[in-house]
Amino acid sequence: MDAFFDSWPLWAQAALIVFLLALSGFFSMAETSMVASNRHRLRAMANSGHAGAAITQKLLKRVDTLLSVLLIANNLINTILPILVTGIALHLFGTNGLVLSIATLTVAFLIIIFSEITPKVIGAAFAEKISVKIGWVIYPLTIILKPLLWLVNSFVSGLMGLMGLNQKEANLQTMSAEELRSVVLESSHFISKQHRNILLNLFNLEHILVSDVMTPRAKMEILDLSRPIEEVIGQLETCYHNKLPVCDGDPEKIIGILSVKKALSLLGNEELTHADFRELLNDPYFIPEGTPVMQQMQFFQENRQRLSLVVNEYGSVQGLLTFEDIVEELIGEFTTSFPGLIHREQWAKDGTYLANGSANLRELNRLLGLNLPVDGPRTLNGLILEELQEIPDHDLSVKVGGVVMEIIHFDDQGIKTVKLLKPLPEEAE
Repeated sequence: MDAFFDSWPLWAQAALIVFLLALSGFFSMAETSMVASNRHRLRAMANSGHAGAAITQKLLKRVDTLLSVLLIANNLINTILPILVTGIALHLFGTNGLVLSIATLTVAFLIIIFSEITPKVIGAAFAEKISVKIGWVIYPLTIILKPLLWLVNSFVSGLMGLMGLNQKEANLQTMSAEELRSVVLESSHFISKQHRNILLNLFNLEHILVSDVMTPRAKMEILDLSRPIEEVIGQLETCYHNKLPVCDGDPEKIIGILSVKKALSLLGNEELTHADFRELLNDPYFIPEGTPVMQQMQFFQENRQRLSLVVNEYGSVQGLLTFEDIVEELIGEFTTSFPGLIHREQWAKDGTYLANGSANLRELNRLLGLNLPVDGPRTLNGLILEELQEIPDHDLSVKVGGVVMEIIHFDDQGIKTVKLLKPLPEEAE
């Protein structure tokens, strides 16, 4: 060692220390960037032909080998540095306890700042950008050091076995639904808002029941065959639905589903009777109101059906569900206006929004970015009445779900019109 200090000039010794610090920082940055890299983003880059991403992805398939290379190199350098700096200090200033302490503190400071903290912060901040470039350097090292790595990893695997840890099981861990949801939420720079909302709605669909997206009984259009034939024909001519539930006097008892297109083809017959329409009826399909939407969507696909009637535990019809209702829950309404909403625009310039009492809470949440509770009543009228516990007899305001609501119009049956006041950002959360 003395020969080294005597033969090398001081500037060369200082340059060697700087080089080792930089090399140690390089391996620290490589370790952090590799581990912090988004695997899905790297996979997408590799599939698009990015060679560096493909190399990095290959390295991450064997994390044990990758970490062994980086840690062995980094720790060897960090072991040599204190010895080198201390040797230089003792050679220049003699064997003094104070000199030894200062040298130790100096090298510790240099390693912490330039070999650990700074490189790791940079590696974490620009993980993918750095890892796809560093992979070209690390990959050859894994080949050169393969015998040493095999020895080290065999020893590590033995220790993990003694502790009851299975590395293969750790590698097989998959991403949970909540983790995937978080990835979608954080992907605002890569996925458009519309596409991101569709993906989030798809996650929510797992927890939604058919009763949440159905057309309520009060809004269903039903064809009554007990009425005069002229009235039946008139209703069919002005109907804007493809299919209609049909009753025979009792609207609570649906006897079939009529295809409006087929019914209209009969209208040229002057001797048209109710029996002609009865022959076109298809058997109604009933589903419990607690059926999950995902299960019902699968049924629609497998049986090539598009409409079902939702019933409660007593068999009473509560509403109607179509395949389009489920699709609209995913991608939004097809029409230019939401049923139950006064206007299509978002918040007015004065921070208000005027809505009908029959407005669906899910649609309001989606349209206005609110967090109104949807685990109880499904309409704005129902939500306010649940809060008040009575039908109001005068204009008043109520705050529900962080939103101030002014009741504008009501009658003996419920609330008809409500003015919503836009909540502050912290209240909306």
